[in-house]
Amino acid sequence: MRHGQTLFNAEHKIQGWCDSPLTDLGIKQAEEAANTINDLGLVFDHCYSSTSERACDTLEIATRGKYSYERVKGLKESNFGTFEAMDEFLNPPLPYGDFFAGHGGERQTEVAARMVKTLTEIMERPDHETVLAVSHGASIANFIRSYNQYNVKKLKPGIPNCTLFKLSYEDGHFSLLDYFEPKLR
Repeated sequence: MRHGQTLFNAEHKIQGWCDSPLTDLGIKQAEEAANTINDLGLVFDHCYSSTSERACDTLEIATRGKYSYERVKGLKESNFGTFEAMDEFLNPPLPYGDFFAGHGGERQTEVAARMVKTLTEIMERPDHETVLAVSHGASIANFIRSYNQYNVKKLKPGIPNCTLFKLSYEDGHFSLLDYFEPKLR
């Protein structure tokens, strides 16, 4: 799941490893994610969040405080180096490739490898059948791109805040089953 809208999202700032709080809309998105989780009848064995405040706050709201969770650095957003907190219009066109690595940040392949490693380690733990992990747009997109069986064309450009992804994990491999974009009621 991606976190809810933040102040930097609303101001069109590059966020990355720096953090900003959820906006009122971001809180409403997380509340709607809670409704979606309830409507789908999901009960989680374990929950995980990026160490960023925006992801932790989203998880707490989306689970209505029913679950304890572990903060995991491997779920953090891409590191955009010296572009952190700068205006989004400074982003190069996608795919970013190695662009941010030349400015103290991460390569897209590094982000994908970090996310795959982290999520695989989580799913390999005992009693991890139904898991919620809250992360970030670019990290999730790089994770999705790392699996050829994903129908990337099915996903619209950009991942809306609080989008929930339903994945399966079998024999060391993830598959995208469905996703749910937030729709405020």
